[in-house]
Amino acid sequence: MLGSFVLSAGYFDAYFTKAQQVRTMLHTQTLSIFQQYDAIISPTVPAPAFKIGEMQNDQVAMFLADIYTVFANLVGIPAISVPLFKHPNGMPFGLQIMTSQFDEVSLLRLSKQFMELA
Repeated sequence: MLGSFVLSAGYFDAYFTKAQQVRTMLHTQTLSIFQQYDAIISPTVPAPAFKIGEMQNDQVAMFLADIYTVFANLVGIPAISVPLFKHPNGMPFGLQIMTSQFDEVSLLRLSKQFMELA
């Protein structure tokens, strides 16, 4: 509903156009990164996994758990999360691997190599 209001109330240029400009800038910078590197590697989430139902009443925490995965969607590149290790609390912690557009074969090959190391 808020999105409809923003787009219909004359805020289109202030919000949507600016967001598209930022997205284009991120895409351009990502293309330049992949001219030098084969992959971008980052954590999948900022903290170890939480137990099922543990955060169901904390929508902000659940939203923030996905914050690192948004980048790949914004710039249109493939990404995969592989388990890296278990945190001392026993919960898994993942590693996110991203490659350039249409390079899923390298993404899968690299993720398989990381899985073999774990």
